[in-house]
Amino acid sequence: MAEKQTILGRIAQLAKANINALLDRAENPQKMLDQMVRDYTNSIAEAQDAVAVTIGNLRLAQADYAEDVKDAREWGQKALAASRKADEYRIAGKGGEAAKFDNLAKIALTKQIASEKEAKDAEPMIQSQEEVVAKLKTGLDQMRAKLDELKNKRDQLIARAKTAEAQNKVQDAIASINVLDPTSELGRYEEQVRRQEALAMGKSEVAVSSLEAQFAELEDHSQDLEVEARLAALKSGEQPAQIESRDFTAY
Repeated sequence: MAEKQTILGRIAQLAKANINALLDRAENPQKMLDQMVRDYTNSIAEAQDAVAVTIGNLRLAQADYAEDVKDAREWGQKALAASRKADEYRIAGKGGEAAKFDNLAKIALTKQIASEKEAKDAEPMIQSQEEVVAKLKTGLDQMRAKLDELKNKRDQLIARAKTAEAQNKVQDAIASINVLDPTSELGRYEEQVRRQEALAMGKSEVAVSSLEAQFAELEDHSQDLEVEARLAALKSGEQPAQIESRDFTAY
């Protein structure tokens, strides 16, 4: 009985385990959950064996009880049959035969009483074993539910850990991009291009300005050429062309 109580206490302790509280205290929850899954699996297997033995003993006790009840009923029927036979012989005046069957009836009644006592004595033990078996089965069901909870929490934890790892990798990649921001390189290159464009515009304006200056210089020197031409004409004796005077009074 002590062994049964020990098994029952162990099952109850495991079934009542607060997984969340254990996880809060664990340094490595995933490792602890893996170990708990192994421990629960082993404990359930051991508990199943123990419960199977307990149930087997209960079934034997129940079978013995049923056999005692059956024997008591059969001995009672035999005692009744022997008593009736004794009465028949007594009515027939056969006292010796009547006494013989009365003795057989007494023996049958003694057997009946013994079988009834065995059955009655077994009843409390069988009832106790039935209660223990019921508790063990309930405890096993709770342990199996706890094991499923453990496995689910472990799987959720692993999934969360993988998600967190992936998120960290993404964040690390983003951080590295911020350190070497490719858009800043593009910005610098764009600034270089703008400077080159500005330089080209400046050169274009300078070129246009220089061309205009050259034409202006040509215009400035055109008068000098005319002076030189008239001087040459004077030296050659030619008279320079004179502007004729016009009379505007007619108009």
